[in-house]
Amino acid sequence: MPLLDHFRPPVYPRHRWESFHSNWATRIADALNDRLPEDFLAEEYTHSADSLEIDIATYETDPDVGGNGKTATLTWRPQAPVVVMPATFPDNFEVKVFGRVGGMNLVAAIELVSPGNKDRPAVMQAFASKVAAYLHQGVAVIIIDIVTARRANLHNATMRLMSGPATTLLPDEVAQYAVSYRPVIRDARPEIEQWRETFGVGDALPTMPLRITGDFFVPVDFETAYTEACRRRRIIQ
Repeated sequence: MPLLDHFRPPVYPRHRWESFHSNWATRIADALNDRLPEDFLAEEYTHSADSLEIDIATYETDPDVGGNGKTATLTWRPQAPVVVMPATFPDNFEVKVFGRVGGMNLVAAIELVSPGNKDRPAVMQAFASKVAAYLHQGVAVIIIDIVTARRANLHNATMRLMSGPATTLLPDEVAQYAVSYRPVIRDARPEIEQWRETFGVGDALPTMPLRITGDFFVPVDFETAYTEACRRRRIIQ
């Protein structure tokens, strides 16, 4: 089905993009688990910055409640902090793929860009830093951006943070896109391979390659997962 604009009428605000993104991540994880071998597991991890702030406020007003639901005894408190600085807690809508041999080891991640990820330079840098950290650790990544409300390009922000050459950048006018990254060492040289697709409202979403381990890839069919998420959220019948 054609890509809809989830950030403007008539879809928004009748259907909130936060709920859609969360459901879309679930559909992507479900589809991956249908393809992955038993030694791998895909799980969605989603939260918005607003919900994180609420959690922090709850702790500050109720410090005696432990994380296990039991009442904790407050026996020690540090001195006042030396410095307090402003912080950024970006939105997080992602699917993580873990290898389960010898423990849960992160092997790949799919990042669904939100408007909050493109809100201001500090948040964009936080997003780019997370993706760069994954790639430096050898974790394969896909970024997909369907946001129409803000035009900042987080792929380009990531490439600039990693000092990538100009050939790694998308044109400035590109607003919606998907990029798959594969970190690899070839002939003793560390490299990051890229697959890139661009699209817009009204287009079908692409299928992107996701490296799981070595030369083992699985296709991520964003279009099918997107259609199912739209149906589940009653955006389409």
